[in-house]
Amino acid sequence: MEHNYKILVVDDHADIRELLKRFLTPHGFNVVTAEDGESMIKAMSQQQFDMIILDLMLPGKDGVTLCREIRGTSSIPIIMLTALGEEIDRIIGLEVGADDYLAKPFNPRELLARIKSVLRRYLTIPNINKQTSATHAKYTFSGWSLNSTTRELFNQNGVLVSLTSTEFELLLAFLTHPNIVLTREDLLKLVQGRGAEVYDRAVDTLISRLRKKIEANPKEPKLIKTIWGGGYQFSCEVHHD
Repeated sequence: MEHNYKILVVDDHADIRELLKRFLTPHGFNVVTAEDGESMIKAMSQQQFDMIILDLMLPGKDGVTLCREIRGTSSIPIIMLTALGEEIDRIIGLEVGADDYLAKPFNPRELLARIKSVLRRYLTIPNINKQTSATHAKYTFSGWSLNSTTRELFNQNGVLVSLTSTEFELLLAFLTHPNIVLTREDLLKLVQGRGAEVYDRAVDTLISRLRKKIEANPKEPKLIKTIWGGGYQFSCEVHHD
C-alpha cells in the first residue's frame, strides 16, 4: 500500500494526539490533530482527509454524535477509540457507521495495522469469492443502483445514499450472491473483515444498518431476509453491467 495518506486524529488528550502524530508520521502518514468536534469540523472544512481517528469520549459533542453526523454526508473511513472497550460500545460504533474501533490503552502498532486494513478495504474493490462470482461495474436491484467502481449507491429517485466501506462490502457480497442463503460465517469470509474484532453480533448489527438504508420498512425487510437457523438471503432480482 502506498502511503502519504492524510489522517485526522480527534482526541481531547494532548498526549495521545502527539503520540499518534509522532508514531504515524515516520510510517508515511500526514497527521493533523484536533481536540474536539468543533476543531475537527474546522479542519475538515479546510482540508481533505483519507481517514479519521475519532475518540468516543470528547467534550461537547461525543464521538458517536460526530460519527453519525459525518456519515450523513461522507463515507470517509473512521476508526473510533474508546476507553471502555465493552461490546455495547463496539456495537454502538458499528451502528453509527464506524469502520473499526480500538479500546484504550492500545498498542500504536495495532492501530497502524487497523489503519492499513481499513484503508486497503476502502480504496480497493473487495475480492469477493472470485471462485463463484465476479465483480461487475454496476448493479441494479429493486430500483436501486450500485456502482462498484466509485462505491456509490443511488436510490429509486437517483439520490446518493452514503455507505461505509463495510456496508459497501456487505451489500456487494449480497449482490454477487442473490437468492443464496449466506450464514454469518459466509458473510465474515465474503466481507473482508477486521480479524478477531468481527463477531456474529457485529454481522447482525451491520445487517440492521444496511436494512435501514435500503429497505422500505427495515422492521419487515423484503430485500435482506433472515433465514432462521440459516443466516441471511438477498431475495431480489439483481442485474449487472
